[in-house]
Amino acid sequence: EVQLVESGGGLVQPGGSLRLSCAASGFIFGDYSMSWVRQPPGKGLEWVSALIWSGDVTYYAESMKGRFTISRDNAKNTLYLQMNSLKSEDTAVYYCAKALGGYYSGYLEVWGQGTLVTVSS
Repeated sequence: EVQLVESGGGLVQPGGSLRLSCAASGFIFGDYSMSWVRQPPGKGLEWVSALIWSGDVTYYAESMKGRFTISRDNAKNTLYLQMNSLKSEDTAVYYCAKALGGYYSGYLEVWGQGTLVTVSS
């Protein structure tokens, strides 16, 4: 069974940092592109970032560029999202998601349960 389990969310002050993790199991993690997607309270899903199977190529939504860094450790079957300079508008449930193949195409077939990030003073 394919599983994605996010962790690392919590309460952080504006300007602070958090690192999210996503533990993957049930598939060959290193063969697939992965993404982070978030959902702010009361709003729709917002794509955050993605990277290809090797991690060599990354993509970011414009508002996250320079603040967020996506990475992966294929030996540990884990995806990461380092978030710096957090703002109140970054408050959301963050999901990791598995793509259909090794390269990012926008199609995400498996999602985790999400981890809540709250940015507030």
